[in-house]
Amino acid sequence: MEYFPKVSQVIPGEGYAVYAYFTDGSVRLFDASGLINQGGVFAPLRDKSVFDRALTVLNDTVAWDIAGKRDPCDCVDIDPFSVYSATRVTDPLLQSG
Repeated sequence: MEYFPKVSQVIPGEGYAVYAYFTDGSVRLFDASGLINQGGVFAPLRDKSVFDRALTVLNDTVAWDIAGKRDPCDCVDIDPFSVYSATRVTDPLLQSG
């Protein structure tokens, strides 16, 4: 059976990067800058404080709850397969600083 990627946690990274934690234990570094540069529904995320504050997990994937309603139908989310295909990285919370 093929793994259907499900995100369990997200952490904002540098710029418009997102660390996505998946239920299989992997961590992926997804760069959302290309989407944000397209504008449209992603335009509000150009403000880095909005990008960081609204970042969450909805619909089992990386999402931004811009309206603050926690409504899975009223968010901007990314296809979980797209996020899962991003670069696999070491958990940034485990790295010593």
